[in-house]
Amino acid sequence: MKVVSDASPIITFARIGCLDLLPKVYGRIYISTEVYNEVVVAGAGLPGAMQAAQADWIDATPVQNTEGLALAIANIGLGAGELSAVVLATELSADLVLIDEEQARRYAAAQGLNVTGCIGILESLYRRGDLTDLRGTYIHLLAQKFRIDIPTLQHSLAKFKLSLL
Repeated sequence: MKVVSDASPIITFARIGCLDLLPKVYGRIYISTEVYNEVVVAGAGLPGAMQAAQADWIDATPVQNTEGLALAIANIGLGAGELSAVVLATELSADLVLIDEEQARRYAAAQGLNVTGCIGILESLYRRGDLTDLRGTYIHLLAQKFRIDIPTLQHSLAKFKLSLL
């Protein structure tokens, strides 16, 4: 399975101490040079920076269509990291792209890509048994100021007959 990630899932999983779980589900994860720079270079000293730089399962890959990326950045209104993840996923014929931001998810889906975000990843980890406390993880996400509404978390937990409250 070929998977490309935006910065958000890497940073979020690092903040909640679960970054090491990503390769259990996806094996190798590709990130664009722009995402690498966002997480590792601009994010030096922040959660995920050192872990991403040292992870042998993260493959920083430059986007080939730099002109198309520049045009998208100028016209679409998303960040370079999000757009480069979509472009890279298209170039690599990725099976999945990991993105949390809603507009970026819609754009990726419009490009014909399969998309999931942190909640979908956590649900997969829970189903597989690699994550044993989904409710506790969601509480930790909220404590880390992860931007998500409570009904979304409740809906996710209800799939597993769990409750946030």
